[in-house]
Amino acid sequence: QRPFNCCSHQLITSLSLGGGGKRKGRSKKWKEILRFPHIRQCTELSNTIDRDYMSLCEKQPIGRLLFRLYCETRPELLRCIHLLDAMVTHTNTHQYNVCLCVQSSECVEAAESLAEQCRENLELHPCKEIFSDCRKALHDYLKGAPFSDYQNSMYFDRFLQWKMLERQPITKDTFRQYRVLGKGGFGEVCACQVRATGKMYACKKLEKKRIKKRKGEAMALNEKQILEKVNSRFVVSLAYAYETKDALCLVLTLMNGGDLKFHIYSMGTPGFEKDRVQFYAAQICCGLDHLHQESIVYRDLKPENILLDDNGHIRISDLGLAIKVPEGEPIRGRVGTVGYMAPEVINNERYGMSPDWWGLGCLIYEMTAGRSPFRARKERVKREEVEKRVQEEEEEYSDKFTEDTEAICRALLTKDPKQRLGCTVEGSAAVKAHCFFKNINFKRLEAGIQEPSFVPDPRAVYCKDVLDIEQFSTVKGVNLDQTDNDFYFKFATGCVSIPWQHEMIDTECFSDLNVFGPHGTRSPDLDWMTPPEPPRRSLLDRILRRHVRACTVLLNQHSDLGTTLTMSLCLPQIKMNCINTHSHSNVPCICSSVYTSFSLTFSLSPSHFPLFSSSTPIIK
Repeated sequence: QRPFNCCSHQLITSLSLGGGGKRKGRSKKWKEILRFPHIRQCTELSNTIDRDYMSLCEKQPIGRLLFRLYCETRPELLRCIHLLDAMVTHTNTHQYNVCLCVQSSECVEAAESLAEQCRENLELHPCKEIFSDCRKALHDYLKGAPFSDYQNSMYFDRFLQWKMLERQPITKDTFRQYRVLGKGGFGEVCACQVRATGKMYACKKLEKKRIKKRKGEAMALNEKQILEKVNSRFVVSLAYAYETKDALCLVLTLMNGGDLKFHIYSMGTPGFEKDRVQFYAAQICCGLDHLHQESIVYRDLKPENILLDDNGHIRISDLGLAIKVPEGEPIRGRVGTVGYMAPEVINNERYGMSPDWWGLGCLIYEMTAGRSPFRARKERVKREEVEKRVQEEEEEYSDKFTEDTEAICRALLTKDPKQRLGCTVEGSAAVKAHCFFKNINFKRLEAGIQEPSFVPDPRAVYCKDVLDIEQFSTVKGVNLDQTDNDFYFKFATGCVSIPWQHEMIDTECFSDLNVFGPHGTRSPDLDWMTPPEPPRRSLLDRILRRHVRACTVLLNQHSDLGTTLTMSLCLPQIKMNCINTHSHSNVPCICSSVYTSFSLTFSLSPSHFPLFSSSTPIIK
């Protein structure tokens, strides 16, 4: 390993695990960046926000926490929250009995009618689905009068303030940029850190000219919109989308553990033990299930696109070939990677979700055998030959395959998509029910509490040296115009709501900033009767205002005179050279600095400036 790579990787790993000193990687000005607007400045948002209970109080993480804080102020609502929490974890039998017992002071009235049914189900087979009716009854109760009262509380007003922060413009200055991690089809991928929170991400840069040259606008926008829509712990999340002068940027979940291809082939004997194959296959299955629930077919399942995080959990990445399938309208498209494309894709037939289950079969085979099912590692073979093998030949199974591993591979690698596992009416449920996954608890897996069999070493580097990553050549002969700007406007939409709110909570910015007044009262920024504080002015702004006042006095003193001179005042970024004025002159002098100029025109007489003619500027 080269020292630069190792050091930079350790820095990124340290930062992603919360390093960076007492401020945890946050900027010195993080509180100013995340300063709440006064509640009066949230009026327009308050009038236009969708007042949907499930969205505001369940789906949005900050909204959920604030609604719960409100419920804690009312004992009857707090009991509902306790019961809902017990249903989610479905481990605390005592909590159920307390909340469902009519004699208990903790009894939840909204769930009384379902108490006996819940108790019977709990004894027979405790799981989350058993309490669906009870959970629905609780939410039906909470979205009535409690939700209406919540919207008139300071907790909802605070939610509006968080939503205003969420809508702040996003630029390259929002982030610190670190080392290059790799390259995509349109540009580099580098590590970055949000200045306000210290959260680490991967920034996928799509060079504007390269996109235009390859006519990749639709592909880039499609990937962005799909990432924005999917919210799964098994698919990389999109947190921000913004633009710079030269690139469109997707800020994604940072996965420090490398990709499956690296782990299969570069960490000793090719392939994994069965328990590790089961764990990764189960998580991929869940990720595909979440994509399919949104009618999205992935179409590019291969080891390079499966990434590990610091804790050993995987996510599906690179959704450039994913596409939404219209209901009842199978699609056609010969896309994917040679050796992993399903027979129906190669034959250019219409398909729905079937190529993804074929891809899962290829991955399980490769993780077990240490080679792909239709081409040996580094085998030089033409595309046509590989496609012929996929269409006509049966894959071979060595003694590395147990009986159930071979069975699931054969079921997923069935040539006919109508007979393939996962493509029948049962869908993903049939895959999860296969005996290969008998040791996997999918409830715990989807909750993120199933322990992985392998955890990456934080000191190890699971990727190429930064010096080994091939550089992109300069794109020539491409000019950008207004049509391109219209596309960039659709792309650069700022932060994505749910990942942004998770970031605020995970980095403890929420707990640090979400402070109210003493004894449960409103803080000044939440007081509708108090006017907002005037915006804080920068040092430069205060200096400029003093000069403007001086110029105004000068104008008032000499308003009867007629020669026009232009005085330039200063703003950041263009260097201005100042001429010192005569000691008897009343014209103020501005010291040389890095400034941008703008002009104020006023009337002065040359007689008042004995050292200058009417054509001599006071300031250049």
